[in-house]
Amino acid sequence: MSIELNAVIRTDLGKGASRRLRRTEQVPAVITGGKDPAISITLDAKKLILAALKEEFYKEAVIKLDGKDIKVKPVEIQRHPVSEQIIHVDFLRV
Repeated sequence: MSIELNAVIRTDLGKGASRRLRRTEQVPAVITGGKDPAISITLDAKKLILAALKEEFYKEAVIKLDGKDIKVKPVEIQRHPVSEQIIHVDFLRV
């Protein structure tokens, strides 16, 4: 059983945009790999934290994006140095 996360495509990129997302309890992320180009997305922080607590998340996850299911694996999870909150995730297509 894989973990499913709903995502939204990000059009506003950069440091300031990412900070605004984090203030609204969203986490910026990127999906890379495969033949398709990289996609910048936004995930719900609370749902991502719950998913990251499960071991299956690190093996394979499914991101629902605009009606498509993308199978991914988290490659890098960046955390805040003091609060340990997730601030960015890099996913690789499986």
